[in-house]
Amino acid sequence: MQEEKRYAVLIDADNIAPKYIGSILNEISNKGIITYKRIYADWTSTNASSWKKVLLQYALTPVQQYSYTYGKNSTDSAMIIDAMDILYSGHVDGFALCSSDSDFTRLAVRLRESGMVVIGLGESKTPKPFCDSCNEFKFLDVISDVEDKSDAAESASDKQSAVTDLTTISESIKDIIIENGDDNNAINMGELGSRLQKRHPDFDTRNYGYAKFSTFVRQFKNLKIEQKGSSQTVILQFADSGPSLERDLIEIVRSHGKRGIYLGSLSSELRKKYPEFSQKDYGYSKFEQFVRSFDALTIKESNPFRKTAVLTEFIAEKKA
Repeated sequence: MQEEKRYAVLIDADNIAPKYIGSILNEISNKGIITYKRIYADWTSTNASSWKKVLLQYALTPVQQYSYTYGKNSTDSAMIIDAMDILYSGHVDGFALCSSDSDFTRLAVRLRESGMVVIGLGESKTPKPFCDSCNEFKFLDVISDVEDKSDAAESASDKQSAVTDLTTISESIKDIIIENGDDNNAINMGELGSRLQKRHPDFDTRNYGYAKFSTFVRQFKNLKIEQKGSSQTVILQFADSGPSLERDLIEIVRSHGKRGIYLGSLSSELRKKYPEFSQKDYGYSKFEQFVRSFDALTIKESNPFRKTAVLTEFIAEKKA
């Protein structure tokens, strides 16, 4: 049995509310063993009073850091120094950095450079750079069961502004399957989830209202799930270009005569007629390969950066 990873949980009390402590510890407990539970604040300040009520209940170790400048968070330096001390102790495999403060971005990067697994936990207002600097990032106000009356007034779109949108997730899923799937454009469910998490550290199915990844995947009409023994396979189903798209594509090329049209310009003109067009929907990672799939079209290369689409019949006439 694989040994569980050990985590240090470091909490920025200036940027995390006490109501999230249960969610924080539950999330990290699902990942491994919590060996450090430290929380940083100026405990002489009235701002930290709400945290004092839960310190003993959750066995949190408070670390005192005086605020030397009014209006400036006091916890940053103490938390960063402690993180580096713990790193060099060699007693952990990963860190949970609990804050919505982008000042910890560089710390997350540094810890990952040392081979640590870094899980970030903060509210959805957390700046994107901090989210992306972690291996994973959890939005506490999205996944927490605790409701805040002040949050209820916010719209869902405002509250989840930092969450990667579904369109981006859908495109990433296509890319992953096209690049890593087998000849049938199929990929193991677990591998898909793992690769998606690596591309988008903030990805969590609960951000979109789903408890399980398999249920999340089923919402995409271009994905089919098959059960193979004890594992599930996700298959990317491609669209048929259809006679209208093929006809319009060929007519665009024809309208530019025997000189043809640069691929970049052809792509732009096609998208004017079909705004939702994506070659990935047809099984191609690049537009050039999509164009080559039509016998009526040929790609000419004057140089690697100037590729032109022309009608195959014009090439045949020239050779004759």
